[in-house]
Amino acid sequence: MTTYSVRRGDTLSALAQRFKTSVSSLAKTNGISNPNLIYAGQQLRIPDGFDAPRASGGGRAASSYTVKSGDTLSGIAGRHGTSVGALAKANNISNPNLIYVGQRLTIPGGGGASPTRPTPNQPPVGGVGGPKPPTGGSAGVTVQQLRAVMPNLSQAKAEQYLPHLNRAMAEANITTPKRKAAFLAQLAHESGQLRYMEEIASGAAYEGRRDLGNTQPGDGVRYKGRGPIQLTGRANYRAAGRALGIDLEGNPQRAKDPDVAFRIAGWYWSSRNLNTYADAGNFREVTRRINGGYNGMADREMYYRRALNVF
Repeated sequence: MTTYSVRRGDTLSALAQRFKTSVSSLAKTNGISNPNLIYAGQQLRIPDGFDAPRASGGGRAASSYTVKSGDTLSGIAGRHGTSVGALAKANNISNPNLIYVGQRLTIPGGGGASPTRPTPNQPPVGGVGGPKPPTGGSAGVTVQQLRAVMPNLSQAKAEQYLPHLNRAMAEANITTPKRKAAFLAQLAHESGQLRYMEEIASGAAYEGRRDLGNTQPGDGVRYKGRGPIQLTGRANYRAAGRALGIDLEGNPQRAKDPDVAFRIAGWYWSSRNLNTYADAGNFREVTRRINGGYNGMADREMYYRRALNVF
């Protein structure tokens, strides 16, 4: 069974026609209850027996590969008979030294070599020149680990969120058991085990909060808490947007989209130097720097203990 990454403008019916299958078969294979609702970046499994679109020039069709711990882009390229440049271009990777566990890569067609088995003792994900995790650390978590920390998170949601979460953790160098435990514990509390990507309240309570940068009428509602770490206030949206190269101030709703939301959480974590406090086991200070106080401390500590046991 192969996979396909949904692109902007795709529909399930068009993809079914493209891969010589049916909408109902695609929906059933991927657990889709509403065939009219798919999203850019979603990974679809294509049922066996389809006719894959052929690569131009008579080469083989593109395939996909999920990054595993120990992978490097050069190693993946070598095993699939392609080049680092072609892989980077096919996947819009600006830094070939930065890939992360769980990332789904499109393998461009046209190469002549067949994939080979991974070789042992490869350098960690990220490669030479990439983020340097502490000794013994590695980027990323598994679906099983994530659900062990957040048992109310469904399998489907965990699978949907995992690539975005792992990318954010790699970018923020959240690579050790203590860092992972502290980060996921805070996210679990702030978002109700990733159930809420937008604050339930209207946000009106933040109106006029100049400490949050809410200086214009309607800013409280416009810049209410969003994402797994509940980014709040015009000033924070502006800062996160500048750091990530996304206009969050002009388009605040993007802060709840998984591809952006988890990166915001990673940026927030890094911008407050929270790895340092996680390394020291100072979970109370991590909480203070995220919350501004110690609200929900018992709940946060419960998730933290659970996560430490997982990792």
